[in-house]
Amino acid sequence: MQVFNSLSGKKEEFVPQGDEVKMYVCGINPYADAHIGHALSYIFFDVVRRYLEFRGYKVRHIQNITDIEDNIIAHASELGVSVPELTQKYVERYDEDMAALNVLPAHVYPRAMGEIDKMQEMIKSLIEKGFAYAVGGNVYFRVRNVPDYGKLSHRNLEEMMAGARVEPGEEKEHPMDFLLWKESKPGEPSWDSPWGKGRPGWHIECSAMSLKYLGDTLDIHGGGQDVVFPHHENEIAQSESFTGKKPFVKYWLHNGLLLAGDEKGSRSLSNMITIREALKKYSADAIRVYTLGSYYRSPLTYSEESLKVAERGADRLRQAVQTQAKGEKGQAQIDTGAYRERFIRVMDDDFGIPQALATLFDLARDINRLSDEGYDVTQAQQELKELAGILGLTMKAAEETPLDVERIAAVYTGVYKETGRTPTHSDTGNAETLVQDLIELRQALRKDKQWQQADMIRDRLDEAGIVLEDTPQGTVWKRKR
Repeated sequence: MQVFNSLSGKKEEFVPQGDEVKMYVCGINPYADAHIGHALSYIFFDVVRRYLEFRGYKVRHIQNITDIEDNIIAHASELGVSVPELTQKYVERYDEDMAALNVLPAHVYPRAMGEIDKMQEMIKSLIEKGFAYAVGGNVYFRVRNVPDYGKLSHRNLEEMMAGARVEPGEEKEHPMDFLLWKESKPGEPSWDSPWGKGRPGWHIECSAMSLKYLGDTLDIHGGGQDVVFPHHENEIAQSESFTGKKPFVKYWLHNGLLLAGDEKGSRSLSNMITIREALKKYSADAIRVYTLGSYYRSPLTYSEESLKVAERGADRLRQAVQTQAKGEKGQAQIDTGAYRERFIRVMDDDFGIPQALATLFDLARDINRLSDEGYDVTQAQQELKELAGILGLTMKAAEETPLDVERIAAVYTGVYKETGRTPTHSDTGNAETLVQDLIELRQALRKDKQWQQADMIRDRLDEAGIVLEDTPQGTVWKRKR
């Protein structure tokens, strides 16, 4: 099994230190809903964990929660709530999002505010060893004392200096020195320390949590390419300085970024969709097919059209699993072993997930073809379901995805207002009931030859993701794909 190690810049054979793979993935800053760019990263590392477990490894997965930092403090202040209140709300919403995307929960989610003692222990030790220094209420890390600083981002200190600047009021020895402990401003959350009241810098959090829960050397450290520098670079410097130059991480894995136009996807971009918004329009499997359809280290540009294509692809896989095996011609001769071997071969080559997906689609095509010809495809369906599960695909019918109640309720209210009729239901909390009621209203309008208003109902539902089909047995509806 080969993985691309960002540290060496090449593929390496994956050989963990022991029977348990120690994996740490950088987590969220919970001050707003997670967006589809977060989904891209966490879905990928979910597949990494699932595949390692499929290959027989035991994985211990740790993912931090940065529940104290500048953005969180600013948002809490704007909303007039406490930092813990704000972060707890968005941690819970994040957990719901991940469950909806079928992302396995990490074994431990340490929070920064719960690990202050470990961070202070590290900072004290780094000061004693000469790797850090205090200036007033701040503590900085001395990058010049680390000869190989920059080895992850493959840049030397001189190259990093381009664009580096010292903020007003900072008293650094060197422009690249970074904060380990930050003096708190009045009204901000703070903790007592040997350097005065303050709070941890961003980088020390992950080092403290990973070392506490996984030991001095990790097998895998994951995150997006946007945190290679400075975050992961600084993690290496402070962690290895603290442990006496023990290798901090054996394999660094970094996923490519989701782009909105030419920019990195982030919550600051108005056109970046949240996971919750995406799940109102697309199934979890579609979002997985979309994010996993490109090589994980390559950038992915956000596209509604691509998500629609992914939904159709997810539908093809679901149909292959759910098709009724006729069997009058006996068991289908599908070489499922060859498909499994192909799946493992491409996944063993640095998680070749796009090729693994292609393998599933080829197997699904054989299943559908032979089922139509009258063969029993039950065994092949079981193989498809198992392999799809390694990629976290649920294979649940699209109809099992909750409807967008608010959107359909708005259509319902608007239609009755425009037609001048009295709504049948005052309670608009059941989307299926509202859709069925609108179908009956449409039938009544057609009976009265009010064709334009009847067509308006069909069009409004179509915009809300509901397709109406007129059949000899009556009008039926389904989710739009």
